[in-house]
Amino acid sequence: MRFDVITLFPAMFLAIKEEGVIARGITKSLLSINTWQLRDFSNNKHRNIDDKSYGGGAGMVMQVEPIRQCIAKIKQENPNSKVIYLSPQGQKLTQKLAAELSTLDSITLLCGRYEGVDERIIKHDVDMEVSIGDYVISGGELAAMVLIDSISRQVPGVLGNQDSLNDSFSDGLLDYPHYTRPEEIDGQKVPEVLLSGYQANIDTWRQDQALKNTQLKRQDLIQKIDQ
Repeated sequence: MRFDVITLFPAMFLAIKEEGVIARGITKSLLSINTWQLRDFSNNKHRNIDDKSYGGGAGMVMQVEPIRQCIAKIKQENPNSKVIYLSPQGQKLTQKLAAELSTLDSITLLCGRYEGVDERIIKHDVDMEVSIGDYVISGGELAAMVLIDSISRQVPGVLGNQDSLNDSFSDGLLDYPHYTRPEEIDGQKVPEVLLSGYQANIDTWRQDQALKNTQLKRQDLIQKIDQ
């Protein structure tokens, strides 16, 4: 899967390109992340890409022309790339949405700054707006990293196994508890069923614990399942 990221701060993405699961996916040629400095598409010598908002008000607005030119450049290489704008007004990111997006070959992520982008970009150049939560952060870069990570985990081979199938929310429930060595520490023991070697019993225990964990921490998810 290919990600193209339109941003004013390309260096922010070095962290996920060089470390962790995504870096391993890039090494295996399963993922690629290309960053595009939006200022390179500015039409003035000062490399400005924003201007004052019509109607007044605080803050600047990112202009149409640089963004549109950058998207056009990306689409010369990937005509079918889906353009996603990271925005608190967008569709809420869920495990289900991440799984759906992981089936695409190419995604272009537009990272907003300031007061956001000119509405004409959203209406005419963007395929989807995505939000990582009901709060506001300083720019779309961190949100884009969250989206890239959540999608990349779903791409076959990136994790090296099927672990993403057991992630929280994959089946509507939170994950079950996990334990590792030692078997006992400070009087706290690993549940005996996990030491039994009987996989059927372990699977039953895990399903039961996932349900209890969800009932305890996220009643809203239980209500969705009941519906």
